[in-house]
Amino acid sequence: MKTATAAKPITLPTANRLDHACKKFWRSRYLLLMLLPALIWYIVFMYAPMYGAQIAFRDFSPVLGITGSKWVGFKYFTQFFKSEYFGRLIKNTLGISLYSIIVGFPIPIILALLINEVRGKFFKRSVQTVVYLPHFISAVVVVSILSALLSPSSGLINQLITAFGGTPIHFMAEPKYFKTIYVLSDIWQSAGYGSIVYMAALTGIDPSLYEAATVDGASKWDKLIHITLPGLLPTIIIMLILRMGSIFSVGYEKIMLMYNPATYETADVISTYVYRRAFESGDYSFSAAVGLFNSVINFTIIMLFNKFSKKISEVSLW
Repeated sequence: MKTATAAKPITLPTANRLDHACKKFWRSRYLLLMLLPALIWYIVFMYAPMYGAQIAFRDFSPVLGITGSKWVGFKYFTQFFKSEYFGRLIKNTLGISLYSIIVGFPIPIILALLINEVRGKFFKRSVQTVVYLPHFISAVVVVSILSALLSPSSGLINQLITAFGGTPIHFMAEPKYFKTIYVLSDIWQSAGYGSIVYMAALTGIDPSLYEAATVDGASKWDKLIHITLPGLLPTIIIMLILRMGSIFSVGYEKIMLMYNPATYETADVISTYVYRRAFESGDYSFSAAVGLFNSVINFTIIMLFNKFSKKISEVSLW
């Protein structure tokens, strides 16, 4: 008796495969043309600057240029690790990032769930507009608002404290208040805009699931627990992975506008330290080494969290 053998896949000759690829490319030419500006942007602003990363391994001099500067290996990495500021920078950067994740990450999710429950279209759009607007306010304006609200002499917060018999507090000069002020103001500024992703995910949940749950007598809380949150879970995991991938990347713009020598103890982070060493002290190689170290750590963390997420939930970036 003859046994059945598996059919071998048909492989096209190289010339035919090339012709097929060219035809496929031509059919998608308009889509690829739309992709071209984003591709150019990434090449110019993301990949091309990688050439300058070798400054971290050279004693860089603007006169000699990158390739003309002396190769010093891991000299500046070692200097950073042995620096008296190393522990403080890592502690502050991690502290602010984890504070932002623990307190701020759930807020856009909750906000999206609340907005989704609003039935009046006009009111819903009005609420969305109001909560999105802070995202478009510059960091300079936000810090100016904070300074006005928290002013020890004329600030609204200190006026309330005084009215209740307390003494005015100079919040912006107290190290212990810096992280809280930074994180809460950041939540106010970004929560509304961040909820857009979750609002979009909510629209992708099948309405028939809610209808079936209503027929079965499920309450709104039951629908939230058993339909809405499971439907949002993949998006939440992806956003959390991305957030963990930037855990060592606390933006320097707002912090530099907020902090002062009195709050360096809790406010100085890796990005602000890099900025000061590069543009105030002119230590370009040292700053590049610290920045490269920061990027490598962020890349490692996002790889680990992506692998961990894929293992336990089968949801990952790749």
